[in-house]
Amino acid sequence: MKRGNVYLLFLILLVFGLSLWAVVPLDADRLGRQGLALGLDLKGGSHLVYKADLSQKDPAQSDDDAIRGVLDKIERRVNAYGVTEPIIQRQGHDRILVQLPGVRDIDEAIKLIGQTAQLDFREGELDDTGQPVLDEEGRQQWIEATGVGSDEQEKQLTGKYLKPNASVVLQPQTNEPEVAFEWNEEGAILFEQITKRNLQKPLGIFLDDELISAPTVQAVIKEKGVITGLSLEEARLLAIQLNSGSLDVPLAVIQEQDVDATLGADSIQKSLVAGGIGLALIVLFMLLYYRVSGFVATCALIVYGVVLTAIFKMVPITLTLPGIAALILSIGMAVDANVLIFERMKEELRSGRTLGAAVEVGFNRAWPAIRDSNVTTFIACIVLYWFGGTLGAFMVRGFALTLFIGVALSMFSAIIVTRTFLRFVIRAVTSRWAYGVQR
Repeated sequence: MKRGNVYLLFLILLVFGLSLWAVVPLDADRLGRQGLALGLDLKGGSHLVYKADLSQKDPAQSDDDAIRGVLDKIERRVNAYGVTEPIIQRQGHDRILVQLPGVRDIDEAIKLIGQTAQLDFREGELDDTGQPVLDEEGRQQWIEATGVGSDEQEKQLTGKYLKPNASVVLQPQTNEPEVAFEWNEEGAILFEQITKRNLQKPLGIFLDDELISAPTVQAVIKEKGVITGLSLEEARLLAIQLNSGSLDVPLAVIQEQDVDATLGADSIQKSLVAGGIGLALIVLFMLLYYRVSGFVATCALIVYGVVLTAIFKMVPITLTLPGIAALILSIGMAVDANVLIFERMKEELRSGRTLGAAVEVGFNRAWPAIRDSNVTTFIACIVLYWFGGTLGAFMVRGFALTLFIGVALSMFSAIIVTRTFLRFVIRAVTSRWAYGVQR
């Protein structure tokens, strides 16, 4: 036995062992990943479609630039919120699809994503006698808080001068949540002037023209400040929105859907049952028809399945219902490659070759057919993936990506794993009958 074959067998078993450790149990926490990443159709969550009002974009921006900016900021908000495997994609000219697996409160999702998060500060309006101006309902009236910038120009103090490092802190005395923020150099100049003239007066903090806090200015502040009067969840959302920046254009929800995870659980169960039945029939056929070769193929198929599951878990790849279908299909293609190899082996054995020669020649002659069929599948997967992204059919993209990875690994399984196992088995089992040949 060549030393290279021993090393290759050891490498295969090592990869199999590491993959098995990574996926058993399936929900185990390994290398920062816990369980498989499930798509919206399997895990449940929120499905939102927004329409961007491009008429309100900066005239210096193109429509594409404005949409790209919105996509980037939505993605930063969602990632900071902790949603795993979100889908954020442009659809058509002015629409944006957002899918958030695991987020079941659709109102919370809309608040997180859709607010433009335009923060600004306002001073209480005073009359000629210095008294606060109130509206008919007795509420304080507000005017823009402005200051003279470094360029000697009058400027309104808004969130555009904030550094992207806002965070939620707890007030030491009351344990109430606050949003701590920090200004850039220009913002610090404006904030110092505004707090100086508003000592012992309320300073209104507005988010998207809605008053969220009106703390009394206790001291002249320059670089840093806090926003109070928020619940812990409101403070967390505000910090995320401030750090991601305000959206370039307003968004309007035109479609919203709360996807039930019960359907996903039922789909997973039925898919696993169907896959298990199909796999059992495949193994039974391989054992009865190809005998020892079928047993070797079954062992290689087990290695293939464990390694593929580990790839899906560790990369990670979001698994959707069409992805499960692609996974089952790729298992069938892995078996198909073994069938081509074993039939070529049987032909070589019938022609009088030895077992060792039949194995090598069978693999070499089956390889062109395996290669060509899989390359064709790769091309189809690339086309499906591209069209799925272009047309917004993300289930199609999930199917294409899963099938591509599964077929690529099936080539490794058939050509490397099965071949290595057979090289060892033929040394122990020499009967031609054991490989499906009668003479």
